[in-house]
Amino acid sequence: MEILKVCNLTKTYGKDDNLVYAVNDVSFSVKKGEFVAIVGASGSGKSTLLHLIGGVDRPTSGKVYVENEDIFNLSDDNLAIFRRRQVGIIYQFYNLIPILNVKENVTLPCDLEGIKISNKKVDELLNTLGLEGRFSYLPNQLSGGQQQRVSIARALITNPAIILADEPTGNLDSKSSDEIISLLKLSNKKFNQTVIVVTHDLEIAKEADRVITIEDGKIISDEEN
Repeated sequence: MEILKVCNLTKTYGKDDNLVYAVNDVSFSVKKGEFVAIVGASGSGKSTLLHLIGGVDRPTSGKVYVENEDIFNLSDDNLAIFRRRQVGIIYQFYNLIPILNVKENVTLPCDLEGIKISNKKVDELLNTLGLEGRFSYLPNQLSGGQQQRVSIARALITNPAIILADEPTGNLDSKSSDEIISLLKLSNKKFNQTVIVVTHDLEIAKEADRVITIEDGKIISDEEN
């Protein structure tokens, strides 16, 4: 089943002689449960593409359909609701709330939506991600790898349609990086979660089912591993 469809997506900045194509007429689709890596050099447009897919930014032209809904037909308010409910985003620098503990950071999306979630589900998810015994810790009491585990749990808690990870290991050492990619694969396999990872690390890309390569805002290859 096709969960994501990107059609002729374009994002430009500037105008006339200063016009820059960050994303240039990109089209592809992703099936439910796929693990896709989007790779490319710094400045290739891969992060811009990820933000467009997640509704964080609006395109200059083109369409993004998530579960057959044209997300850019939504008002800004409804697009914000869509992001909270349907997209789990994992950032390079975690984006945790410093005054909230592990459990509070993870359940924040549910609290914002007024969704009641059982302590059992939260505890099971945190234990699965190797955070047992740390539920009451604040972010500054955790290692970088542990903080990224919390951000993964927060992204998974609402059972979103898609998990988007923007350079999720870019701020971690090699051991922590391997652990985070293993956890993303676990969420992909155990929870049948659709995962799209932006990375410049080809070793990470090897772990994906499929690799899309971006150069100068365009797809230059789309291959299965």
